[in-house]
Amino acid sequence: MATLNTKLKLNTGAEIPAVGFGTWQDKDAQEAAVAECLKAGYRHIDTARIYGTEPAVGAAIKNSGIPREQIFITTKLWNNCHHPDDVESALDASLEDLGMDYVDLYLMHWPSAFGRGSSPFPKDSNGKTIKGDIDFVDTWRAMEKTFKSGKAKAIGISNFSRTETERLLSETSVVPAANQLEVHPFLQQNDACAWFRSKGIHVQQYSPFGNQNDIYSKGQNMGKLIDDPTLVEIGKKHGKNGAQVALAWGIAQGHSVLPKSKTPSRIKDNLEGDFKLDADDLEKIAAINKKLRFNDASESFGYNFFVGEEGKA
Repeated sequence: MATLNTKLKLNTGAEIPAVGFGTWQDKDAQEAAVAECLKAGYRHIDTARIYGTEPAVGAAIKNSGIPREQIFITTKLWNNCHHPDDVESALDASLEDLGMDYVDLYLMHWPSAFGRGSSPFPKDSNGKTIKGDIDFVDTWRAMEKTFKSGKAKAIGISNFSRTETERLLSETSVVPAANQLEVHPFLQQNDACAWFRSKGIHVQQYSPFGNQNDIYSKGQNMGKLIDDPTLVEIGKKHGKNGAQVALAWGIAQGHSVLPKSKTPSRIKDNLEGDFKLDADDLEKIAAINKKLRFNDASESFGYNFFVGEEGKA
């Protein structure tokens, strides 16, 4: 079988396909890419307000003829809309662009608030990010209302540390359905991921290929994760490539993985990363954890992310 079509369970009882399709970057290419991914068999698509790709995702789904209820859609609340009075209207704007009346999962993209307003990246006269004074707990309480109204079938978080999540769990009533994090064989975050799972919080892996993305300056002066000899060797054993092994590793942890591509052949290949690794394969991959985090927006956002977590410089 080319792909196992693995499905995982959220704490709401909903099923989420283990391989999702990421739509960050390449905004103008996304409608064609999403159309291609749906044709290949994907039924889980990840977007976000800040990506600017919601209209493309919505158009591709509409034109595909696939019933809405057969596709799992995630979008995310951006930092300039953390004020509790802005959360529902931000989701409404996303739903309008998607051409939908609900999303399957609505995530708080980062725990940090920016200054309130229409600018996604508000800057002061020195070019520094204008930070908001909204506590993410208050933002979450507003997100809970979108869950209770049915506009979001599940709500979750992204880029949250265990400490930040612990605050949510102790001060609010809805346990996040998911936390979307940078996780890959070079940043395995085993302790954190086990902790989230123990709380009933599903882990989604963004950037599952690590430094494959050239936007991550930290990963440019080293070999690409997908070319790592261990992953390549395991791939040969299964008739797969290193990228597919990286995806299969994530799924073996019980996580959903969110590869992205605009190349039809790679789109198809990534879906075929849903296959079963052997126990000795997983042992070998455990040994290549470099604890390397490629995405840390702390400096540009003016907020100290990932405190106490693996890969924090």
